[in-house]
Amino acid sequence: MNPILDKIKNGALVLDVRTVDEFADGSYPGAVNIPVHILSAKLMDLGPKTRPVVVFCASGARSAMAAQILKKAGWDDVTNAGGLDDMPA
Repeated sequence: MNPILDKIKNGALVLDVRTVDEFADGSYPGAVNIPVHILSAKLMDLGPKTRPVVVFCASGARSAMAAQILKKAGWDDVTNAGGLDDMPA
């Protein structure tokens, strides 16, 4: 089985850190959109730090930055899934 898909099925927060316009063009089902450039200001909106987070963007670069932000802020279980096309079906 796919470990990222397992996390999602088990209740992980799916976080799309692309721009609002990119998100509007389509995203992963159930994903929450918080662009990486405002993520630090929106950390309180993510819920408990004990909840796993699967983060993605278009190519994986912004999601890598977002994963670092989340880990620095105290989230332990953060998975950088890369780009939208890398997300499990």
